[in-house]
Amino acid sequence: MPKKRKVARSTDTFELQTETSKEEKKNEMRELVAPLKPPELFAEGSIRINKRTCQGVECRLCVKACPTNALFWRAGEVVVIEELCIYCGACVLSCIVDDCIKIVRKRTTGEIESFSRPKDFAMLQHSINSSRRHERTRSIFSEPDDYLKRHSTKKEH
Repeated sequence: MPKKRKVARSTDTFELQTETSKEEKKNEMRELVAPLKPPELFAEGSIRINKRTCQGVECRLCVKACPTNALFWRAGEVVVIEELCIYCGACVLSCIVDDCIKIVRKRTTGEIESFSRPKDFAMLQHSINSSRRHERTRSIFSEPDDYLKRHSTKKEH
């Protein structure tokens, strides 16, 4: 009876190349966007423009608002260059049509955010900024009990 050999799982070269090209694209994007000094870069993301509801002919506000020029006007419609998009939400915030531009982005913490209306984006930003302010305040000022322990006056006789 022949012995069974353990066969090592071969790695798919296409999979390795795909992962490498994704990393290369991310690095290229970071290099292109670095001079703009964006407040934060997201791990992953996607942007979709609903061509049926887009009124780009009349406004083109999203194209003007994009800090990286990832949105541009071509052949009667707004087009996105995904490699340049930093998923900042400026286009959604400036769009005059709700649910026209949808952004889904993943933070470095793994949290996924999705928005397609200016109100949703504003609420999300308010929530994020509120959390940051709260964390900063906690880092500067200690808990009341800790403060009292540290600064209580002891009467010595």
